[in-house]
Amino acid sequence: MGKVYVKATRHGSHVLVAICDAELLGKTIKGNDITIKVNESFYKGSLMEAEEAVELIRNASIVNLLGRDIIGEAIKRKLVIPEAVMYISDVPHVQIIWV
Repeated sequence: MGKVYVKATRHGSHVLVAICDAELLGKTIKGNDITIKVNESFYKGSLMEAEEAVELIRNASIVNLLGRDIIGEAIKRKLVIPEAVMYISDVPHVQIIWV
């Protein structure tokens, strides 16, 4: 697996975790009438292996994942079902809200 950027932000009692594959940072992804800017202000935090980063999903209230490495790892750990993944061009994206 590859490297990913992980940023956790606390909002009151909630924790937002944003994780993207490292090579996506700073890019703009367009497809299916959707455009995502992979902004450093939102995603750039710690750089780590996807296997390590996926553990942070369990402690978050809201999760935003972007990229094949991190989403592949989340699916492998059964934190994401493949049917929930949307593709923007050929880049997978998923959001999780734990209630």
